[in-house]
Amino acid sequence: MKAKIALADDHVLLRNGLANLLNDLDYEVVFEADNGVDFLDKLKTSTTPHIVLMDINMPKMDGYDTTQWLKKNYPGIKVLALSMYDDENAIIRMLKCGAKGYILKDSDPAELKLAIHSLLLKGFYHSELVTGKLIHTINHLDEPENSSVKNVLALNDREVEFLKLACTEMTYKEIAEQMCLSPRTIDGYRDTLFEKLNLKSRVGLVFFAIKNGVTKV
Repeated sequence: MKAKIALADDHVLLRNGLANLLNDLDYEVVFEADNGVDFLDKLKTSTTPHIVLMDINMPKMDGYDTTQWLKKNYPGIKVLALSMYDDENAIIRMLKCGAKGYILKDSDPAELKLAIHSLLLKGFYHSELVTGKLIHTINHLDEPENSSVKNVLALNDREVEFLKLACTEMTYKEIAEQMCLSPRTIDGYRDTLFEKLNLKSRVGLVFFAIKNGVTKV
């Protein structure tokens, strides 16, 4: 049975080209949508897709809100974010909204096929281009559970509080205000966690927190 895929992207030419590519890759495109509102309307009357290729920037209802709605109402549908943005904030926000994968629009067709296959088989996919700097974090997914528990137990209460806040859209300055600490102290917490957990970025902290149940997506 062919995997059923829906597309949500306001760029018509790109979307049409992507639909043709997916058909060539032997997937079934069940419907295409111009934005989140259009997507929700078509979802009511079309075959439910296994995967949605979701653009982030769309009018009326963007990819963040649409993905979050799907997470609550259709948790079985896996969202693959397809975007021009490779910055940490965009990745963190889409993961928090429920996306199971994130690749860039200029990715090779082979990577798109790999991403879809990974979502169908494993339930998630993270692009090497976007997450190459997170390779240590991704490796944690294969570690024994006891090792992860020890890592969490090695954190004190304030470090856990900082980790939870780091998984939000708050800036480090806003986190400092929330915790009634100076930005310099927050930088110290961040660097300490990087060292303790063998991580290199804020996205790495988010992956760790999700993996170990400190926060949920």
